[in-house]
Amino acid sequence: MAPTSMAARRELGDELRRLRGNRRGAEVAGELGWSESKLSRIETARTGISEADLERLLSVLGVPARDRPRLRGMAGRGRPRVWWAPYRSSVPDRYDEYVALEAEATAICEWEAQVIPGLLQTDEYAHAVIEVGADVQDADTAQRRTALRMARQSLLARVPSPRLCVVLDESALRREVGGRGVLRRQLQHLYAAADRPGVELRILPFAAGAHAALGETFVVLEFDKRPPVVHSEDLVGGRLRTRPEDVQVYRDAFADLRSRALPVPASRELIARTGEDLRV
Repeated sequence: MAPTSMAARRELGDELRRLRGNRRGAEVAGELGWSESKLSRIETARTGISEADLERLLSVLGVPARDRPRLRGMAGRGRPRVWWAPYRSSVPDRYDEYVALEAEATAICEWEAQVIPGLLQTDEYAHAVIEVGADVQDADTAQRRTALRMARQSLLARVPSPRLCVVLDESALRREVGGRGVLRRQLQHLYAAADRPGVELRILPFAAGAHAALGETFVVLEFDKRPPVVHSEDLVGGRLRTRPEDVQVYRDAFADLRSRALPVPASRELIARTGEDLRV
């Protein structure tokens, strides 16, 4: 990043810390629906801030309208052009943080109960999932979100790539997202992906019964030089959890799911059989 950009980011971070005054970071972050670590990364210049997030933060801090143009200018100069910038207008602002964290992760542990995980989806399957989203208002938004999801998958081809460990409920293999043909081709793709280096895919069969994560799906992101975080999905973009005790609950839940799931070879066999059933 250019020094001028970093200097502007540091200047903005210092100013935002000054404006926060004696208010606790956790309190301000809570009002915004952010994690405390997100606010900390902005104030310490480890990350930039989107226009929408800046406006919300300035409102919470009670910054007068006359003082905002100067702060907007700092933010603009300190905002790097990230690879997903062309897709930003089609996704919620808070999704920026997840995409950035995912790109930095050294290990991704994901539990999914309803659909194939985004990093392993085909283009047509992803579009079928996205276009029915409650916050998708037009075809252009669906197309741009699909393009972003496909672009995210490039991290699996990176050297070194993050370790991807997925536990997938059997129901996701049978839910006819996009129709039988789309699902069949998705399962063929999934079968091949399950054999890629660095990918561990296990299916949790119906016979496994009750487990520690009933009613929720989540991703645990692990890093080399920072604590792990958890992302859980909801209808308006998801939530990041950073408190160590909360993260540990999810890590324990994932360990429970993994222990109940089929071994990798048996999981691939189940994927293949389910795909063959769709030909009938």
